[in-house]
Amino acid sequence: MEEHPIQGLMKTAMENIKDMVDVNKIVGDPVECPDGSVIIPISRVGFGFAAGGSEFGKGTSSSTDLDGSSTKMPFGGGSGGGVSIQPTAFLVVGNGTVKVVPLDEHTHLFDRIIESAPLVVEKIQSMMRRNDAYRLREEQQI
Repeated sequence: MEEHPIQGLMKTAMENIKDMVDVNKIVGDPVECPDGSVIIPISRVGFGFAAGGSEFGKGTSSSTDLDGSSTKMPFGGGSGGGVSIQPTAFLVVGNGTVKVVPLDEHTHLFDRIIESAPLVVEKIQSMMRRNDAYRLREEQQI
């Protein structure tokens, strides 16, 4: 079966997008600092793709000339795509720790909540222990 012209358009566009989007765009090259720590950039990548076409002529996709030979109808089409790369955060590895340094304010807020969660749980447990100890003392006095 012969390849339709729209297949060639789609194949070309997808190959070009594949060349633009690879893992090195999402997780960047590490940068070593003089203090020995390593900084790795992290990005968000999004892409879109569209293709379309039409055969021009009456009825079917091929016609018969006066001499009996078959000719194809003219084809018109196009395809396009786009890629968006947005820096999101940095991974900082050094001194036995790994830190995420976000660039987005909302991500930063969620990061802070997650980092402070163990401290909040510990404080709540401490308050509950104090409350239990207070109740135990009251029961012993009665």
